[in-house]
Amino acid sequence: MTNSKTLLSFAVGLAALSLVACGPKEPPKKDPAATARTVSVVRVQDRAIAGSLTASGSLIPREEAAVLPEVAGYRVSRVLVEEGAQVKAGQTLAQLDSALINAQLEQQKAQAAQAQVQAEQAEAEAARVAGLDGQGVLSQEAIDQRRFQAKSARATANAQLAAYRDVQTRAGKLAVTAPVSGLVLSRNVRPGDQSGAGGEPWFRIARDGQIELSADLAEGDLARVRVGQTAAVTLPSGVTVEGRVRIVSPQVNAETKLGTVRILLPVRGDVRAGGFGRAVFKDATGLGLAVPETAIRYDADGASVMTVGADNRVRRVNVTTGVRGGGFVTLVKGPPAGTRVIQNAAAFLLDGDMVKPVEGGAAAPAAAPAPAPAQAAGKR
Repeated sequence: MTNSKTLLSFAVGLAALSLVACGPKEPPKKDPAATARTVSVVRVQDRAIAGSLTASGSLIPREEAAVLPEVAGYRVSRVLVEEGAQVKAGQTLAQLDSALINAQLEQQKAQAAQAQVQAEQAEAEAARVAGLDGQGVLSQEAIDQRRFQAKSARATANAQLAAYRDVQTRAGKLAVTAPVSGLVLSRNVRPGDQSGAGGEPWFRIARDGQIELSADLAEGDLARVRVGQTAAVTLPSGVTVEGRVRIVSPQVNAETKLGTVRILLPVRGDVRAGGFGRAVFKDATGLGLAVPETAIRYDADGASVMTVGADNRVRRVNVTTGVRGGGFVTLVKGPPAGTRVIQNAAAFLLDGDMVKPVEGGAAAPAAAPAPAPAQAAGKR
């Protein structure tokens, strides 16, 4: 009986051990380093970025001619050009009514002719007494009087002739002409308007149609620009044209500490005065902390980079970007020099993810593994 009980107990024990052995096992923990993604990283470092110098400003004529009538008091009969017209020096832009001045011209012409006849008559009378001084034929007073009358008549004739020429000149000014060849920027006159002295110019002409960008630069940047330097100027339409620096201001504003640079642009229909432009000086370089443009991530929180720490974990760091050029962008505010950042910001990574960084085509030195926790005393 005792043996039977012993055998039964042994059988129950074996069955219990079998059930324990067949029960669910706890899955082994995964090593994060083994499942980490391999990513390319670059270092934040100083770089000389070509085209790092930029400037913005207004598009203005290189040389602007203001056209006003030279005579006042005459009605405009015709306006011959519109805004946007290409004109040549001496071309008639507007014509004033000549009816009034033609009458003045005829009147002055007659007065000049009359004065000429009177002068010739007086000079002839003075010639008759030549050599009669002291002869007793005429008194000396009468002889002198004829000579003075001849001089006076000649002076009057000259004055009338000058007045006639003045009217002739004013008659020629009834045609308002272009002082230079170029592009008509604005027209501010209509038929029927009255010409007058002063006031707003009737026409504004950009000489030879040349437009340039006038931009302000800080005193330090001004030293990096030279006459003849090329610049890529982006127009309001988004089109980029190549310009050349024509003038670098020899002085800076005492208050703003800014100096002016003028960049001459090619003569084109889409380069319009009064617009806004942005210049990038191609061969100007600047030194600053920079990363590839692909490393910058943009989202609702602004610009950022994903840095990789010594533990190979990713951290998001907000940055403030500066100038761009050659595929790089400077960091006005961001991680310090030497920091590793993910080269491709499009990589789907989250804050705290572990990665396998590869730098310069080779695996970056991995961080030393953390030491295993010491076993508690008394446990095996």
